[in-house]
Amino acid sequence: MLLTTSSNVRMSPTLLTVLTGAVGITVLPLFAAQPLVGLIGPSLGLSLALAGLMPTLPLLGYAVGLILFVPLIDLFESRTIILWTLGLDVCALVLIACAPTPLLFLLAAFAVGVATSSIQMLIPVAAAMTPEHLRGRTIGTLMSGLMIGILLSRPLASLVASELGWRASYVLDAAALAGVALTLLVLLPRHQPATKGSYDALVRSLRRLLAEEPLLRRRALYQALCMAAFSSFWTAIALRLAASPFDLTQIGIGLFALAGAGGAVVSPIAGRAGDRGLTVAATRLSHLTAIGALVLAGIAGAGWFGFDAANHGRLGLGLLAVAAFALDLGVVGDQTLGRRVINMLRPEARGRINGLFTGLFFVGSATGSALSGVAWSVSGWSAVCWLGLFFTTVAFLLSWQRQGASEEAPCLT
Repeated sequence: MLLTTSSNVRMSPTLLTVLTGAVGITVLPLFAAQPLVGLIGPSLGLSLALAGLMPTLPLLGYAVGLILFVPLIDLFESRTIILWTLGLDVCALVLIACAPTPLLFLLAAFAVGVATSSIQMLIPVAAAMTPEHLRGRTIGTLMSGLMIGILLSRPLASLVASELGWRASYVLDAAALAGVALTLLVLLPRHQPATKGSYDALVRSLRRLLAEEPLLRRRALYQALCMAAFSSFWTAIALRLAASPFDLTQIGIGLFALAGAGGAVVSPIAGRAGDRGLTVAATRLSHLTAIGALVLAGIAGAGWFGFDAANHGRLGLGLLAVAAFALDLGVVGDQTLGRRVINMLRPEARGRINGLFTGLFFVGSATGSALSGVAWSVSGWSAVCWLGLFFTTVAFLLSWQRQGASEEAPCLT
C-alpha cells in the first residue's frame, strides 16, 4: 500500500493504464439500463410510465454525486474517498442484481449513479500527478477510456442480457468494479489536499467558482451543446435503425453502437494538440467534425440531397456508422480539450471544477435526449439531425467569439 502523495509521485505509464481502465469500467453501469428497459420493466412489474425512470435515475444520481461527492477530494485524502465511493458502487450493483421490487431497483440505480462520480475524482487526481506540459495527454488518455466505456456500455449490457439475463449484467459489473477497487487500493497514491475548511463551505463555493471562472463557463457551454447533439443522435438512432430499410434487430443495433466507440481514439490526439498550444483551433475543428457528421447522418438516414437509402441500404448503413464515428470524434475532442483547460485553472479546487464542468454538460446531455424524442415524433430522423446541427452550429459560432482565443491563450503551453 503506497503512502506517498500525488504531489511527489509522477504519473507512470502503468498507473495511467490502470486509471484509464478504471474510469472505463466504472462508467459501464451508468448507461446499462438504457437498452434493458424492455427486459427489466416486465420482470419487476413496472408500468410503461415508470419504466423510463430506470435509465433516468442513474444519470440523476450521477449529477448529485458530482455536486455532493466529488468536492470531498478537495477537503479529504483522495484515495480514501475514491475507494469508499467504489465500495458503495459495488454494493449498489449487487442490490440491483438481487432487487425483488421496482422500488429497491430504482433506489439502487440512483445510488449507482451517485457512486459513479468517482470517475470525476480520478481525473483531477491524475492531472495533479502529471507535469503541466503533459497534462493534456494524460487527460486525453483517461477520456479515451471513459468514452470507450460509455460507448461500449449499451452493446455489452445488451449482449450479456440476451445470453444470461439482465441481472447477470449487473453482477458482472459489480465484479469488475470490485477488481478496480482492489487494484487502486494497491497502486493509487495517497493525496492530501491543501484546502482547509468545512464541507458546507466547500459546496457553497461551487457557485462562486462558476461566477469567477469564465473559462469554466465557456468550456462547459461548448460541451453541453456537443453532448446535447450526441444524446439526441444516440437516443433516436435505435429507432431509425429498427425501421426500413435497415430493419436491424436489438443485437444488430447493439453492434452498431460499437462504431461510435472508435471515436475515443481522438482523446490522446486532442490532448496533445492542447499541450502544443492548439486548443482554440482544435476546438473549432472538433465542432466542424460534429457538424459534418450530422449532415452525413441526415443524408444517410433522412434522404437529404436526394440520397435513397431504400435502394442503397448497405451504403446508407455504412454512412450512418461513419457519421456516428465522426460525431463521437468531435464530441470527445471538445471534451478532452475542455478538461485540459479547466484542470489548469485552480489546483486547489480541481475536484469541484471537474464536478461543475461534468454536471453542466450532463444538463446538455439530458436536454438533447429529451428533445430528441420530441423531434422524432414531429418529423422523424430528419428533425433529429436538424436538432443536432443546431446545437453543434451554436457551439462552433461561440468558439469564434474573439474573447475565446484570448481567454484560453494563458492556459496554453
